[in-house]
Amino acid sequence: MRYDFETVTARKKKILIVDDDAGIRESLEILLNSWGFEVMQAPDAMKATELVEKYDPDIVITDVVMPEISGLELLRTLKAGNPHRPVLLFTAQGSIDMAVEAMKQGARDFLTKPITDLPKLKALLDDAEEEIEMRRKSKRLAAKAEGEAGFGFIGDSKPMREIFDMIGNVARRDVSVMITGESGTGKEMVARSIHRLSRRENKPFIPLNAAAIPETLIESELFGHERGAFTGAVGMRQGCFEQANAGTLFLDEIAEMPVSLQPKLLRVLSDGRVRRLGGNHEFEFDVRIIAATNREPEKAIEEGKLREDLFYRLNVVPIALPPLRDRKDDIPLLVQFFISEFNRKHQLTIEGLTGDASDLLQKYTWPGNVRELRNVIERTVVLAKGDWIDAWSLPPYLRNGGPSGDKLVFPIGATTIADAERELIVKTLERAGGNKAEAARQLGVDVKTIYNKLRAYNIES
Repeated sequence: MRYDFETVTARKKKILIVDDDAGIRESLEILLNSWGFEVMQAPDAMKATELVEKYDPDIVITDVVMPEISGLELLRTLKAGNPHRPVLLFTAQGSIDMAVEAMKQGARDFLTKPITDLPKLKALLDDAEEEIEMRRKSKRLAAKAEGEAGFGFIGDSKPMREIFDMIGNVARRDVSVMITGESGTGKEMVARSIHRLSRRENKPFIPLNAAAIPETLIESELFGHERGAFTGAVGMRQGCFEQANAGTLFLDEIAEMPVSLQPKLLRVLSDGRVRRLGGNHEFEFDVRIIAATNREPEKAIEEGKLREDLFYRLNVVPIALPPLRDRKDDIPLLVQFFISEFNRKHQLTIEGLTGDASDLLQKYTWPGNVRELRNVIERTVVLAKGDWIDAWSLPPYLRNGGPSGDKLVFPIGATTIADAERELIVKTLERAGGNKAEAARQLGVDVKTIYNKLRAYNIES
């Protein structure tokens, strides 16, 4: 474990020494005081139990062979009260069997008496201190994350505090909002937060992803259709405007909507009335529109992907979400929130990150943003072998400095072009943390092409 002794000992840890030999207790107290610990003594297990209940020491060092109640029995009592408290056992009459039994009962280590290997003792106490600090930090982060979770998403950095203020202000005013930001930054979560804080919170929130719906079906999804309106329309279907009536319609990836459909959408927004495909009757609706795109809107307009008049109709209040690499101070809070979420989901008890793992997460650039971080933490929590996520628990590409170090190699003649394309898409998606928009950017195609290829190659999302 990485350890900064001066930093950790700024807050003195309390150590309880339990031994029926007063001379050993006194010599140990002098040693531990010189290392910066606050020390208390107990001559037997009963007195030790009283001191534990009264003062709650951080670490306990106890002899094994004592009158009436042994150190092993005391260990079981201590672990029942606080399974995380580090307990070191030492004895002059030790055996391998006794040491094995002590470790099974939860002892941190088993030392022989007299303790002559002082560097080992100090190393054990240093590691125990670091774990205590990590656990305290994890608990603080978990409590803070739990308190913020009600808002919809997590963040305590300056950019996110500004976003929170903007959400709170715009939610109370029934205007259209345009959310911009890279894929995975939480655009839909912002939209849901605005809806939840608005007067429409008890009405429907209907999301529609323009990039994920085939071009032939998106008009029907948006406006609805009557029976027989087109081949396959075997019944009437309400469109998103009718479904979201009195609530909020979230138009995600608006710049991926077919350009031919955009003037129809603009007309509906301007009139406040919608007609199903194949129908004659127009329906009035009362819907708040929140749109989002991972493109730069001005660039999408220049490229002919987004109509300028539609953009200005939607962009009454713009909200630009920062990428995760620009708010790395939020990573520890986000990680602890995700650990708590996945502990509940998978019935696990992961406590938090070690310092080395935290450093790696802070150094990575996160092209897939919060979505990629969430996927990494779920994978790591599920595969973790202990109570803590260390650096070796993280995916190899994080330990190797990021995706750029992982190159694809296709031996000539070993695969077909179709197989190579499929493998390229899969590997690029893996490197992008499942982020389709980022994978599309890395491959130099638009996100619709990625969706089409996923369907064509039957690749699970």
